[in-house]
Amino acid sequence: MDAKAAKKMSLAVPSLAFGASPLGSMPDVYGYSVEEDVALETIRAIFDIEPFFLDTSRNYGWGRSEERIGRVIRERGGVPAGSVLATKLDRDFETNRFDAAVARRSFEESLKALGVERIDILHLHDPEHCADLDEVTRKGGAIDELFRIKEEGLVGHVGLAMGKMSQLQDLLSRWDFDIVLSHSRFTLLNRQADTLFDEAHHRGISIFNAAPYASGVLAKGSGTSRRLFYQDATDEQLQPVRKLEDICSRYGVPLGAAALQFSMQDSRVTSTICGVSKPERVVQTLDWAQWPIPAEAWEEIEALPFETGEP
Repeated sequence: MDAKAAKKMSLAVPSLAFGASPLGSMPDVYGYSVEEDVALETIRAIFDIEPFFLDTSRNYGWGRSEERIGRVIRERGGVPAGSVLATKLDRDFETNRFDAAVARRSFEESLKALGVERIDILHLHDPEHCADLDEVTRKGGAIDELFRIKEEGLVGHVGLAMGKMSQLQDLLSRWDFDIVLSHSRFTLLNRQADTLFDEAHHRGISIFNAAPYASGVLAKGSGTSRRLFYQDATDEQLQPVRKLEDICSRYGVPLGAAALQFSMQDSRVTSTICGVSKPERVVQTLDWAQWPIPAEAWEEIEALPFETGEP
């Protein structure tokens, strides 16, 4: 690893992060709503952890996630020293345009909603869904604007957060991002991001692995949730989940603990981001992160097949 890569590795964040997309109330994605009072209590529970790492985005709930976090930031008199706040530049909600002007406006709206003057981590978010990718990648486009914001000292580190693996790898090879954030593609069920993680780790790029519960079913169980990778799943699609549930049941291990620790114990992963929707989930996540899992259980889990394609 060269000096530049070693410098990137100096990014220090908690190994467990809380994702705030459910806190914006996104029933079309998660299948349930989160009322404002519950969201605020959840954010307060996260703020009670010191230090904490909280990840949000401009488009989570059309701005509601950031606005709710901002309310708690104002209540607490700011983000506590040592804690980390991350958000994302997003395309225009209505037109899907994502040029430099849209990126700058997204950032300014985030600062206003959160009530802060600077962001610890800022990602470019989901460019695969924009109307014209050239607006993002061309000279003077959204990516250049992201790095310009960093040069202005308004953010500490910049990252790329998206799903589609082929585009993610291409953009990561062309720009010097500090961080890559991948979601749903490194779980007990799917390892599509494995090669990406190898490449990023070799380059000294910090890796944030989000959605280790495969959009909830690995936390709630197949008897409670039929949502797999943000879509309704068939019985056949849920069979791998049930095999995992059987192993975990025999060893007295919550399936959520195995799903979470699968990510957290990987030496390449800098931080694992878990979405939470109520205060009890914050406590549960902390418990699962430390739950003792026998080596024999891991042997059986790791012997199961997994997917490597698009989830």
